[in-house]
Amino acid sequence: MSKVQGGMKCVKYLLFVFNFIFWLSGSLVLAVGLWLRFDPDTANLLAENDAPEHFFIAVYILIGAGGVMMLVGFFGCFGAVRESQCLLGSFFACLLVIFGAEVAAGVFGFLNKDKIIQDVQNYYQSSMENSNGTAIVSMYHNVVRRDCNTAIEDFFNEKLFIIGYVGIGIAGIMIIGMIFSMVLCCAIRNSREVI
Repeated sequence: MSKVQGGMKCVKYLLFVFNFIFWLSGSLVLAVGLWLRFDPDTANLLAENDAPEHFFIAVYILIGAGGVMMLVGFFGCFGAVRESQCLLGSFFACLLVIFGAEVAAGVFGFLNKDKIIQDVQNYYQSSMENSNGTAIVSMYHNVVRRDCNTAIEDFFNEKLFIIGYVGIGIAGIMIIGMIFSMVLCCAIRNSREVI
C-alpha cells in the first residue's frame, strides 16, 4: 500500500514523470556527446594536434553530464515509485550539485566567451596554413558559408542567447524537481510518524 495519499499521490506521479523526462534528456545529452565524439567530421577535428582543448572538454562534459543525468533520473524515478526517502534525498542532492555546476558552467562560458571565440578563430587560421587543414577549412565552410572569422564570432554571439534561455529553462525545471522531491520526502516521513 502506498504511504502517501491524496494530493501527495499526485506529487509522487508528477515527480515520476519529471524524472522520466529528465532520464530521457540525459539519454539525449549522452547520445549527442557520443555522436560528437565519434562522428567522422568531428573526430577529424578533435584528432588534430593543435585542436583547442575546449573541444575535448566540451564533448567529454556532454558525455559525463548525460550519464549523470541518466543516473539522477533513475534515482528520482525509483525513489518516487518506491517512496524511498534515501533515494529522494540522493536525487535532491544530485540535482543541487548539477544545478550548481550548470550555473558555474554558464558563468564560465559567458566570462570566457571572447577567449573561446579567439581560440576557435586561431585554430581556423592555423588550419588554413597547414597542408592538412583543407578538411577542417571545408568543414567550417560547410557550416558557416561566409567570412569565417566574422561567421565564427556571429555564430557564438547568436547561439549564446539560445543556450542561456535553454539553461534558464532547465534550471527552472530542476528547481521544481527539487521542490517536489523534498515535499514528497517530507510527506513520506510524516506518514511514517502517523503509523
